[in-house]
Amino acid sequence: MTAHAPLPPAPPIGVLVELTHRCPLGCAYCSNPLALERPAAEIDTQTWARVFSEAAALGALHVHLSGGEPTARRDIAAITRAAAEAGLYTNLITSGVGVSEKLWGELVASGLDHAQLSFQGTDKATNDRYGHYEGAWEKKRAFAAMVTNAGLPLTINAVIHRGNLHQVGAFIELALELGARRLEVAHTQYYGWALANRAALMPPKAEVMDAIALVEAARPRLSGQLVIDMVVPDYYARYPKPCAGGWGRVAINISPSGKALPCHAAESIPGLEFWNVKDHSLAEIWRDSPAFRAFRGTDWMREPCRSCERREIDWGGCRCQALALAGDAAATDPACHKSPHHAGIEAMAAAEAKTGPSAIRWRSYKEKVEA
Repeated sequence: MTAHAPLPPAPPIGVLVELTHRCPLGCAYCSNPLALERPAAEIDTQTWARVFSEAAALGALHVHLSGGEPTARRDIAAITRAAAEAGLYTNLITSGVGVSEKLWGELVASGLDHAQLSFQGTDKATNDRYGHYEGAWEKKRAFAAMVTNAGLPLTINAVIHRGNLHQVGAFIELALELGARRLEVAHTQYYGWALANRAALMPPKAEVMDAIALVEAARPRLSGQLVIDMVVPDYYARYPKPCAGGWGRVAINISPSGKALPCHAAESIPGLEFWNVKDHSLAEIWRDSPAFRAFRGTDWMREPCRSCERREIDWGGCRCQALALAGDAAATDPACHKSPHHAGIEAMAAAEAKTGPSAIRWRSYKEKVEA
């Protein structure tokens, strides 16, 4: 079977909106770009309301209100209400540290359906260090209680790296303690700030495999009580993941200034043209935007992807990772064992995992490099 030109795309399942790049935390693994967008560039409430209506008309089912920290927007309740009134399932992705009881009440009243809360560790010291925010631990726990007391479903998001890999089991216990219905154990994906901090974050392969086995054992034991999703680390994988479900296949990301992106890191690829929701409808962007069409389907693929039996399973893997590790966005994702670069990245990961403490470039509008 040969590769084929992309068919007209099916509707996106969801839209992830980065309402702002402002954030009180300074996580070293943040997926936001190194060049954070300034608050003055953020699109207004009315534009977001139009985007939500267009997303629902296009066939999207849910919207993820993200950032940065979405509650840094003073109009976050109005934005949430606009999404709910458009008929979208609303998920707030938050650090939890800036949400007062008053604001939380406004969000619930606005139609919020779900909250996804990040933890950087399972104890105060680890959590506050890797979030680069003193006092976050107590505020996160207080926010979790507000969510469950309101009867809304809570997801705990744990990004895993060398500094907290030993806490995977404790993250499961923390999610149970806080009354979460879902836990996402997401091994760091090396884009944005995480790529800049890879040497400080890369864990040893043997410990990663142990952590994966721990999660796999916990899933049946906690069936019906806690759903555990897991994102495995690309650098130790045999096959690549379908980035964002496949380029331009299931989701749209929108930056604070309104740029529509096929994935978080797409702007790292030079030469792509990103249409803005201020200038184009979401339907036009989804169907016709040059950036979304660039790597959609399989027609763009080269060998070995082009004739691979998995080409419509992983959809070529991650284009941004191919650029970062192979120097070519159209190359086979080096996470795949068929890539000529695969052995090299696994060796590089193993070497970096053995390094001692490394300086960290904390996520910030200003340069903050500290041990």
